[in-house]
Amino acid sequence: MAIRFIREENEPVLRKKSKVIKEITPKIKELAQDMLDTLYKANGVGLAAPQVGILKRLVVIDIGEGAHILINPEILETDGEQTGNEGCLSVPGKVGCVTRPNYVKAKALDIDGNEITVEGEGLMARAICHELDHLDGILYVDKIEGELMDVQAEDDEPEDEEEAEN
Repeated sequence: MAIRFIREENEPVLRKKSKVIKEITPKIKELAQDMLDTLYKANGVGLAAPQVGILKRLVVIDIGEGAHILINPEILETDGEQTGNEGCLSVPGKVGCVTRPNYVKAKALDIDGNEITVEGEGLMARAICHELDHLDGILYVDKIEGELMDVQAEDDEPEDEEEAEN
């Protein structure tokens, strides 16, 4: 399909509430596939339609266990708590500490219009919450505890002085 342009933090589309998808048209199916292609190209774990400039209630998530396409998703249940660093394709090069539920159960429609339930713990729970926040114009930077930090690649800084000299 196609790689879509990922909108960044300062773009107004990311702060607007997305509209319910009333019909799963070929255009919606194409958008979902484009979002997956974009997600994989960007090495992310989740992407919401507003992040590609479309105000529709559609998210894609893949934490490495297979793709989930969620249309009009709603959280049904949460439990527990986890605190950890979170990043976002719309806030490149940054991470911040966010507390989220450790378990999430959500319902949505799949790409064929069937109602599905998705459950997850840990990273999956975090991804569901993060992506559904996007549908309501909320970014993780609104929830960070402490400072937003720069992401550093493992090879950015030398580990010791000897390596620094090489």
